[in-house]
Amino acid sequence: MSKKITNIAHRGASSYAPENTKAAFDLAIEMGVKHIELDVHSSKDNHLVVIHDDTLDRTTNGQGNVKDFTLKELQSLDAGSWFSEKYSNENICTLEEIISKYAESTHLHIEIKGRTLNLAQKTCTLIRSLEATDMVTITSFWKDSLVETKNFAPEMKTGWLVPMGPGSKWDNEIVEISKKYKFDQICPRAELVTKTLVSNLHREGFEVRCHGVFTEDLMRSVVSSGADGMTINFPDKLNTYLNQKGIEVD
Repeated sequence: MSKKITNIAHRGASSYAPENTKAAFDLAIEMGVKHIELDVHSSKDNHLVVIHDDTLDRTTNGQGNVKDFTLKELQSLDAGSWFSEKYSNENICTLEEIISKYAESTHLHIEIKGRTLNLAQKTCTLIRSLEATDMVTITSFWKDSLVETKNFAPEMKTGWLVPMGPGSKWDNEIVEISKKYKFDQICPRAELVTKTLVSNLHREGFEVRCHGVFTEDLMRSVVSSGADGMTINFPDKLNTYLNQKGIEVD
């Protein structure tokens, strides 16, 4: 069991407020969280925007692909009412807004979600321009996005989200690929994590940060495995559990 665990609010405190909005990020910070995860896509006019899905349908009152709309069009949408009417004033934020507002005191785990050309490079360029490199970790399920990151900005910390989706099996080739491209973190699905796997990844020099922590049972399992951290939709419950166990929270 780890002596210290990084509690990363997944898309903010997304069990309690609309994901990837300032409301969710602010709530996470109110809960005492120092790490926030968010997702990045590109607008039609090449602005970096914070939203999870390729499409607008699930989390806004719009429809269609994010990449087919200008920033002005995207920011005119309601990104909160789908969760609760009290969040009707929430909109889609730019990555620049979020870095400028939060990165001074909060570490941002920025997932390259979109598949538009040079998205990772554009993200790194923005981070550099805002002098926020030390407060950001770049993550992705897409290996190519992380390779693009390391080639363009080798100083950026990177984490590979693996394997790809529920039910997928662990593959030890993940370790060799991560070593080849000098990724810093390997981020397995919570359901696959064991003490043995975490120990092996630590021995290979990687930080281990889990994703897919959908239940409190999985949360406890990840803590027991010795992993270094996790993204979680209910970061308040993780804080409470770690305090009960006498484990330091990062």
